[in-house]
Amino acid sequence: MEIIKIGMADLGVAKPPNRLRTTGLGSCVGVVLYDSGKKIGGMAHVMLPDSSLGKSAEVNIGKYADTAIPTLIKQMEQEGANCRNMVAKLAGGAQMFSFLSGNDTMRIGPRNVEACKMFLAKAGIRIVAEDTGGNCGRTIEFDATTGILNIRTVNQGVKEV
Repeated sequence: MEIIKIGMADLGVAKPPNRLRTTGLGSCVGVVLYDSGKKIGGMAHVMLPDSSLGKSAEVNIGKYADTAIPTLIKQMEQEGANCRNMVAKLAGGAQMFSFLSGNDTMRIGPRNVEACKMFLAKAGIRIVAEDTGGNCGRTIEFDATTGILNIRTVNQGVKEV
């Protein structure tokens, strides 16, 4: 069994017996897709909601919800998954710092969650589990064999979804 590490603004695909892991999900969102029939899983570590927020002409596709989710779907399909059979699990999107202003640009975590949900809905992928929001960081590990996502937080320990 290999643990495939997904870095920030990164994505990857796994088949049994392998697992996918990402750390440091604060305001970032871990998007996990799974085709249980084919036992193919994918994970993206989304940092920002929309690639139009990028400052350079060259876009890191794993960084943004609008580019990471379609790319992850395509990579999983290339491995044999079927988009119609995929379900999603989300974790992260915390509000890591409290601000007195109602400035929307500071709501990165909630905006990331909203964007991920929107792009999953656009692709017709149902969200079956979610552990988002709050104010603590998360580490997630997905088992491609079982389809179980382990979510570790400093405050709440480990939970399975």
